[in-house]
Amino acid sequence: PPPPGPPPPPPPTGARFEAVTPADGCPIGTTDTGAIDGDADGTFDFRTCQVSGTITGTVTLSPSADATRGLVYTIAGRVDIGEDVGGDGQAGGTTGVLNIDPGAVLVGGGTTDFIVVQRGSQMNAVGTAQAPIIFTARANFSGGVNANSIGLFGGLVLLGRGPINQCQGGGTPATANCQAEVEGTTGAFYGGDQPGADSGTLRYVQVRYPGFEVSTGNELNGITLGGVGNATEISFVQVHNSSDDGFEWFGGTVDGDHLVVTGADDDSLDVDNGYTGTNQFIIVRQRTGGGDHYIESDSRNQTTPFSDPTFANFTFYGGGGSAESPNAVLQREGIVSSLVNGIIGDKDACININDQVTIDNGPPSYNSVVLACANPYTDDGNIDVATIMTIFEMDANNDPDFTRSVTNGFVNGANETGVTAATVADIDTDLMQVGYIGAVEEGATADNVWTANWTCGLFGSALQGSTETDSCLATPFYNGADDDA
Repeated sequence: PPPPGPPPPPPPTGARFEAVTPADGCPIGTTDTGAIDGDADGTFDFRTCQVSGTITGTVTLSPSADATRGLVYTIAGRVDIGEDVGGDGQAGGTTGVLNIDPGAVLVGGGTTDFIVVQRGSQMNAVGTAQAPIIFTARANFSGGVNANSIGLFGGLVLLGRGPINQCQGGGTPATANCQAEVEGTTGAFYGGDQPGADSGTLRYVQVRYPGFEVSTGNELNGITLGGVGNATEISFVQVHNSSDDGFEWFGGTVDGDHLVVTGADDDSLDVDNGYTGTNQFIIVRQRTGGGDHYIESDSRNQTTPFSDPTFANFTFYGGGGSAESPNAVLQREGIVSSLVNGIIGDKDACININDQVTIDNGPPSYNSVVLACANPYTDDGNIDVATIMTIFEMDANNDPDFTRSVTNGFVNGANETGVTAATVADIDTDLMQVGYIGAVEEGATADNVWTANWTCGLFGSALQGSTETDSCLATPFYNGADDDA
């Protein structure tokens, strides 16, 4: 008789990473710290390679080349990329470069785990739509997150030598001797006289569950940008469920495009200390259980350079937050600011101009902006509603009482398409001219919307390229262009 055949394979368990085993080792510049369970099925799927201390020279983090071999990077404490070279480049620090390849995943175990890119150094986290780079919390691997999870690791801090208007310890604003210590940590400074400084590239990047309040008014955000120059690229970047702000700019000149902030517990976009950059194509969605302003704009020192940001082609919705902070957009302390081709909704009040110096400096401008709040304007005891209304309605294409027809929260409908988009050449030369307001034009589909595949948590919309109810809850795992799960 023939010999017996091999025993049948065990039945599948249905675990997401059943066929995944830990990668064999870790790259140079990291430390092998064992393996973790990626889907809470009792087996170890991912090799963990620790990133810690101060990185000088060049370190590159890549995902496993084999889709069946799991590899993640762990952030251990405060990780500094380089040593500070100072506002004039003469502080004697040694620079560093951290390169992160498409599909890499970096996790922090707690709020003291975060990355600081020092002045003169760079982080180049360059993903793709099919294989974004993900920074997230260790709890994201153990099933320990839910729709309201926030502040589970520290976040990202990029520092540069761009001009700022608030100098600690003396100095003249916008010069090399003007610097400030960034909030959320100690001994990390930003500011200088180099508006064209380069702190690296963030492209197709998710930052999930970041943020940490060190003390009142002193927090780590999802992404903190201090004095970052405009040679830096911030493009196709999402911050999800930050315990503080999504993006916060402290001075600098860096521009951004295709930005997504979902579920931030404080302000989604926060401007301070003389920031003068341009950001276009922005989706902000607040969750029911948290959120303050969509935009909080301050100029802090009320001296030049005054904060003068431009936000264009944006859709703000969700309306989370408390009764103490009911305003969608707060502008104060001499902020100049341009809002262009935007949709603002779901708050008790849309616009609050907070003080006379803000009116005297500009005032802020609005072009082809529509408001869909319970009240278009608010007076909190400073600038009255009639004055704000006069400023807003200077542009005939603005609408303070708009009826939205968006689908999936952020895709324009017929009403949005019917609004004449602003001609941007005379507003900001860095803007791209498009023929629509809002972040996403009417008719966008899962095949062509710019949020597809690389974002998560946009309300389970089919347009985000995921069948998950909330894809940010899923364990992140990308191992190359052939594996988009």
